[in-house]
Amino acid sequence: MNSRYKMAKNKLKVLVSGGGTGGHIFPAIAIVEALKKQTDIEVLFVGANGRMEMEKVPACGYEIVGLPIAGFQRGWTLPNFLKNIQLPFKVLYSLFKVMGIINTFRPDVAIGTGGYASAPTLKMAQWMGVPTFIQEQNAQPGKTNLFLSSFVKCAFVSYEESKNYFKNCEVIYTGNAIRESFADETVSRETALQFFNLSPNKKTLFVTGGSLGARAINEAIAEKIDQILVRDIQVIWHTGKAHYEKFKHLENENCKVFDFIYKMNHAYAACDLVVTRAGGVLFELFVVGKPAIVLPSPYVADDHQTPNAKALVEKNAALMITDAESKEKLVPAVIELFEDLEKMMSMSTAMKSLARPYAASEIAKEILKRIEIK
Repeated sequence: MNSRYKMAKNKLKVLVSGGGTGGHIFPAIAIVEALKKQTDIEVLFVGANGRMEMEKVPACGYEIVGLPIAGFQRGWTLPNFLKNIQLPFKVLYSLFKVMGIINTFRPDVAIGTGGYASAPTLKMAQWMGVPTFIQEQNAQPGKTNLFLSSFVKCAFVSYEESKNYFKNCEVIYTGNAIRESFADETVSRETALQFFNLSPNKKTLFVTGGSLGARAINEAIAEKIDQILVRDIQVIWHTGKAHYEKFKHLENENCKVFDFIYKMNHAYAACDLVVTRAGGVLFELFVVGKPAIVLPSPYVADDHQTPNAKALVEKNAALMITDAESKEKLVPAVIELFEDLEKMMSMSTAMKSLARPYAASEIAKEILKRIEIK
């Protein structure tokens, strides 16, 4: 392809940074897998020490290097104050470490999907003349991608609304990058329910707070779980690892509780309705066409999940409930939707209209088109 390394060594070297949550990690992996289908590549990921990517990326078979980077801690507490004092030194150290990584790995291209490590990685790549690309998952872009956008070759956005935020670079609406095998891994409802050892004769709710779980969702479901089960609704419940011990005692034959679900396609195939955050998981819901109740996380930077949720509500694809309302409104909303089959079918159709299952391939194709021969 159009790369000096590709021309000389028959292999494209790709530096990738994205992490903190699955919403940053899995799009990065999806783009890498799409690139692998289109050309020979060698990949190195850069993440943040102690963050989720340091476990998930190696589990997918890729090498990752960690940086001592962290985000700004909100809230005026002494521990947060001490961490924030250290932040400039961590940023400088991370920049120098990335310089060494780039000098050693000599990438032809650098791709960022957001997260703490993405800023120093792509900024140093830009300073060192490596072509850079960013992929934004949210309707309202994060500060890291906006900061980097002036010097990228192209920004790939997941919502059309995002295009208005990027003023100084080329922008392409592709949809969010998900594993393309996800769209092709069709699982029957019967097989999926057998996988979870659930009944084929009951309606099924899938509860997930995203890759890390969500305390507000878990607590709202736990408080009124009996009101759900008594209506002959069974539950697949992904609590997240940090919350699993607190809620695992609620598991029974009609409520299956997990710290993490690796076979998400089975969970989607088994369920009729999803309760979730408004992050990267939404793009899988578009593909499978499942109606959803979304609770935007109030803890993410710049409240970027709320615009995601509002974009779906405006298209009648989902209902939105805030964390503050969750204990009062979530379970009643679940029950009300299960009693309104026509509304659920309408939401499902709206979800499917937003699907871009092969976004990763489009992103990979556009990246390769834009790499200049040196």
